[in-house]
Amino acid sequence: MEWLTAPFEVTFVQRALWGGILVSAICALAGTWVVLRGMAFLGDAMSHGLLPGVALAALFGGNLLVGAVASAVVMTAGVTVLGRTPRLSQDTGIGLLFVGMLSLGVIIVSRSQSFAVDLTGFLFGDVLAVREQDLFLLGAALLVALGVSALGHRAFLALTFDPRKARTLGLRPRLAHAVLLALLGLAIVASFHIVGTLLVLGLLIAPPAAALPWARSVRGVMVLAALIGITATFGGLLLSWHLSTAAGATVAALAVSLFFLSHLASGLRHRRARPAAPAVPTAN
Repeated sequence: MEWLTAPFEVTFVQRALWGGILVSAICALAGTWVVLRGMAFLGDAMSHGLLPGVALAALFGGNLLVGAVASAVVMTAGVTVLGRTPRLSQDTGIGLLFVGMLSLGVIIVSRSQSFAVDLTGFLFGDVLAVREQDLFLLGAALLVALGVSALGHRAFLALTFDPRKARTLGLRPRLAHAVLLALLGLAIVASFHIVGTLLVLGLLIAPPAAALPWARSVRGVMVLAALIGITATFGGLLLSWHLSTAAGATVAALAVSLFFLSHLASGLRHRRARPAAPAVPTAN
């Protein structure tokens, strides 16, 4: 039992756990729609698109979170505008923004001679460095995400499963899409300094994808995804403590592992539930 509880008696691990719990809840709210709408590439592009703002903020001694928010706004606006271009597919627009923002970030990084540590933190995060003020910011972000999810649930639902009906019902699908992008941006900005941009998709996509075979509603997917994310956070911190591995990467890897276990268990369940094929009579 001491093996299970000892790490969480340390203050900075306790803060890391609470930070992971809040991030898991935020990512569950946004990640559910990402999985249902097949927007994983967009999530990846937006997470890497934060680099220019973060790089500028670090270069000039500013707040990294403010830089990340600025880049998220630019990415959200860019995806929204390019998505309305009739002769340009959405994937093409996202890909161009992805490469453009990432290239700009690398150019900015190359102007600094002492950016290696900051860049490592940006890419891989540092969940064990969560401060009390970070927890308050994550709490505020969760409240905003809950409000947006509750108010936009009907529009998001129609946009996901029947965009034409959304337009017929006057739910303004373009606005709903822009708000959904903003919710995704909020989740990524809130999470990047915990697990880093390279690993944020682990908590954004893996828990909702793992919850999908077991939940009967969108809200059910969100709740179960949050629980899976919290489990990955607790288990990842525990393993990283005892195995001396990178905490953020261990959390993300465990979340992905839970996804594979979930779908393996789901496959076995359906195989057992499948009725046996009737026996073919043989000629005697």
